[in-house]
Amino acid sequence: MIATYINSLAIIIGSLLGLLVGSRLKDQFKDVVFASSGLVTLVIGIQMALQTQSYLVLLFSIVIGGFVGYGIGIEEGILRLGDWMEKRSGRNKKGGQALTDGSLFAHGLLNSSVLFCSGAMAVVGSISAGTQGDYTLIFIKSVMDGSMAIIFAAAYGPGVIGSAAVVLLYQGFFTLAGGWISPLLGESGLIELSAAGGILLVMLAFGLMQVRQFKAGNFIPALLFAPLFSRIGAWLTELIPFLQ
Repeated sequence: MIATYINSLAIIIGSLLGLLVGSRLKDQFKDVVFASSGLVTLVIGIQMALQTQSYLVLLFSIVIGGFVGYGIGIEEGILRLGDWMEKRSGRNKKGGQALTDGSLFAHGLLNSSVLFCSGAMAVVGSISAGTQGDYTLIFIKSVMDGSMAIIFAAAYGPGVIGSAAVVLLYQGFFTLAGGWISPLLGESGLIELSAAGGILLVMLAFGLMQVRQFKAGNFIPALLFAPLFSRIGAWLTELIPFLQ
């Protein structure tokens, strides 16, 4: 778990630096931060999505994952949690009530959590750390996450710090359970998980650049469906020649 602790610590340090930078930025310069982080996130997301081995698997993963996420109301739940955290910290002041439509604090928590957990590096690195004691990938990811945390915290504020806890839980799970999860996912499953995560990042990027606001949080289940559909697709491919 030491690698995951370091990753979470890097996010906290990066967020604190971002808050320091953001407090010194004028509003017009914050627009530059949003646009820049949006463009970088867009490039990362496209690169990840293009790694898919089956656009059909990617499509079904996003569509069905979105249906499930909207049905459960994942994004709304995360935003309510963020608003509750902000209210408890005394930062959310608007007539004494939490912002019901999701504050900047809550969106910072949501978007940064999706960013830091959507890639295959989080899963593969955590499994490698837990099963082989190889921390290389997570250390590299820690540097990347810390850097992005600076930018996101400058734009969104202190909500980004909360994503460190999400990363700790998410990557900690894969670190501890990697021995039996890795064979279930397989190489193709990890590729499709990363591709689905790329689509989520593209959604975040469009929001940062104010092109269109997607409820990317509601598509999080796609990360679960992508490896599953990849496995089903491989099974059907093997089954069809047998039936013929």
